[in-house]
Amino acid sequence: MAEDRGFASASLPRHLLRGAAGFGALIGSVALLPALGPVSLMLVPAGLLALRGCPTCWAIGLVQTISRGRLRRRCVDGRCELTRAPGSRTG
Repeated sequence: MAEDRGFASASLPRHLLRGAAGFGALIGSVALLPALGPVSLMLVPAGLLALRGCPTCWAIGLVQTISRGRLRRRCVDGRCELTRAPGSRTG
């Protein structure tokens, strides 16, 4: 069974690249409004697609991408614990 990654990306550089593309498209759509008019708003869907829906979703994915593999959640009898994964380094 595949592990649910939520909003995490395969790697941190890939996630940061998606963020740069998404935020760049959103900022560009507003910045180019005086020059291109409403046509510049066509960048908004591309930006939201790169961010997987919203800037908050991207930020959650950033945290998940950074912490992936470092923490483990274990639930027994309705009680859950968050522990360090074996072999994870401390910062």
